[in-house]
Amino acid sequence: MRIYEDGDIFIEREASEIPWVKIFTHEPYKELTDAPADIRAKLWRVYEITEKEMLEYYSPKKINMASFGNYLPHLHIHVMARFEDDSFFPEPMWGKKQRESILELPSFEEFAKRLYERLTKEL
Repeated sequence: MRIYEDGDIFIEREASEIPWVKIFTHEPYKELTDAPADIRAKLWRVYEITEKEMLEYYSPKKINMASFGNYLPHLHIHVMARFEDDSFFPEPMWGKKQRESILELPSFEEFAKRLYERLTKEL
């Protein structure tokens, strides 16, 4: 599910029990330092807006941010709202599962709508 897109950046949902999105650059830069300064600044601004919206909408215990690229060498940032009772907490989502969990969270579709509106307004 694509949540937001402009000429430089796009955001996609990662299928998960937790609210999790990935922010990509359109150009497939391999590393952050490969991207021009204006794209790096925009990527961080999009990250900040996404994190704030997750905090306000979901009230998670913690926001996790990750940047990998071992399987997909295309610059992107993972943004994840974490909860003490999610299946992996306090481990990373790629870590050892701690428990079975079914989270009752507000609608992701509503979050996506709010995030889109905020990005459109603030960028």
